[in-house]
Amino acid sequence: MAITLTGGMRANLFALQNTTRMMDDTQNKLSTGKKINTALDDPVNFFKSKDHYDRADDLAAKKDGMAEAIKVIESANTGIEGIYDLLDQMKSLAQAAKTSVNSADLKEQYNKVRSQVFAMAEDSGYGGVNLLGNSNIADDTNDLTVDFNEDASNSLSISGFVVNRNGTGSNDVNGTGDAAITSTTLSGAAGEINGVALTEISSFSADGIQLATDQIDSVVTTMRTMAQKLSSNLSTIQIRADFTQEMINTLNTGADNLTLADMNEEGANMLMLQTRQQLGTTSLSMSSQAAQAVLRLF
Repeated sequence: MAITLTGGMRANLFALQNTTRMMDDTQNKLSTGKKINTALDDPVNFFKSKDHYDRADDLAAKKDGMAEAIKVIESANTGIEGIYDLLDQMKSLAQAAKTSVNSADLKEQYNKVRSQVFAMAEDSGYGGVNLLGNSNIADDTNDLTVDFNEDASNSLSISGFVVNRNGTGSNDVNGTGDAAITSTTLSGAAGEINGVALTEISSFSADGIQLATDQIDSVVTTMRTMAQKLSSNLSTIQIRADFTQEMINTLNTGADNLTLADMNEEGANMLMLQTRQQLGTTSLSMSSQAAQAVLRLF
């Protein structure tokens, strides 16, 4: 059996129901902080903001890749700095041999330190990539590619350097023609740093000391060039990483502007709706009093 309401009561009840729905909607905005939570709220702005958020997430992943690439370069640079110190030690040993009566021991120490140059290079990797670990120029297994945008259409390729204990670089260092004395000063153990030989010395004769000094000077020059390339690439990646972070901030801000609610406005709306709800309840109560007057006839 249907319940019949008076016209006033029905109008007040309908207004009260609308107020309740509006309060629910406002409470949802206040709790989520967004004025658009689903595509039903505003399909245009919802999907536009989603596109911005998705691109920002993709760029954030690329920025993580840039951060890893920076660590790879920093690891290689740390290796180069350590090798500089070892080369200085080698040069000191070679120079000491000029006036030492125990050049055999100095030669042995020299060759041990030389071996550590290549060991340090082999240990200068990060995350499975070692820019000082290529066995030859054609070997790209330790090259590094850094993607800068979400579809990888913009990237930077960094070639690894040849630091190989088994390599056979040029002994004609600095254009001095030292290759002519190789057979009498080298013990046969090879070694190469980006095309420049760094070999074991068989004896610290005058020729051996000269060859060792020339090799070290040439290797130092080569490694300075390597360090400059790393520095330039590191600067480029850092600039792109900063740019990417700014783009992420811009995309997130743009998406927020499309979907976030004005909390001050929604708070004021809630206060107004609560007042309207109280007035509606009071009005509904007053409307029901007309029907209650019939009871006074009995």
